[in-house]
Amino acid sequence: MKLIRNISGAFTGGVLGALLDSFNIWAMGKTGISDLIGITMKPEFTAPWAYKRMIWGGIWMLLLLIPFLKSKIILRGMLVSLIPSAMMLFIVFPAMGKGMYGLGFGTLMPIVVIALNFIYGVLASYWYSMAK
Repeated sequence: MKLIRNISGAFTGGVLGALLDSFNIWAMGKTGISDLIGITMKPEFTAPWAYKRMIWGGIWMLLLLIPFLKSKIILRGMLVSLIPSAMMLFIVFPAMGKGMYGLGFGTLMPIVVIALNFIYGVLASYWYSMAK
């Protein structure tokens, strides 16, 4: 039972963190923050877009099952979030034609990805720690 609870907690934390992350990047575009900092990525908040991000967010946060820094919830979430950040910056954005680090979306895109994913990772890590 404990294994199922841990897997569920990590996955659900990742789903919730990804939902927050999706809302944040969408809200940045809607409120003009993206324009202010020179980011051209302004996704529409649609169900298919959010769903895909939430499922992948849950899968990525299964990394929380790796036993390290158990008592450092914030640091643990931030460190784990660097892995999906690297995937976005080194694989997804280049495959989209936006260049390494997503610089085709703007020079601050790498910072935006890492910062928003820190929030995602911390929320997921917190949820996971509460579900155990």
